[in-house]
Amino acid sequence: MQKKILRFSIIVMMVSKLQIKAQYAITDSTYKRYFIGSSMFLLGNLATTNSPNYAQLNLGYRITRKDVVSLELATWKTAWPIGINPFFNKSYGKPEEEFPGYIRDYGVGVAYQRFLWKGLYAQVHVFPFLQDFINDKGKKIDNGFQIFNQYRVGYHIKLFKDKFFIQPSFAITHRPYHTKMPEGFKQQDDKWPKFMFSEPGLHFGFNF
Repeated sequence: MQKKILRFSIIVMMVSKLQIKAQYAITDSTYKRYFIGSSMFLLGNLATTNSPNYAQLNLGYRITRKDVVSLELATWKTAWPIGINPFFNKSYGKPEEEFPGYIRDYGVGVAYQRFLWKGLYAQVHVFPFLQDFINDKGKKIDNGFQIFNQYRVGYHIKLFKDKFFIQPSFAITHRPYHTKMPEGFKQQDDKWPKFMFSEPGLHFGFNF
């Protein structure tokens, strides 16, 4: 399923070349300050095995035509260490790298986006997450907390007279802090870095 999402993101990025005037101009009569949106990672929930049960809601405000802030609510579960890139690393999904259960994350984060040139932007996400550790019998065995950051570069594409938009991107993810994990989870997680490079993303939204 991750590979399907990646292919879909690449297609969208190719199509985006048709729309190059995506940055908001002073004379743009369709300019709207607020938006609501989410991520195409929702498609991962269609997986018949190891579904992440992913959900995300973004609420955004355009401070200026180049500066944007948003509040992001998200939850997901993972049965493999976050340090394994599910798009490019074949170790993701292998039984020998699997947690003895899974981790469920719940978080409310903030993001700052800066337009650099036309639709090209850079964005920083900071996500504090509460964590539930569930063993392979479905029983909660511990609580945790982590800070999960994303450093993203992408392109903003207006659709349908700027009523909607999509944002294909690539990100570096970073976990600068997390509490001690239960035994079994810790051993698996310690084998992988706290940084992950080249994570593709595709956000979408509705302006109002």
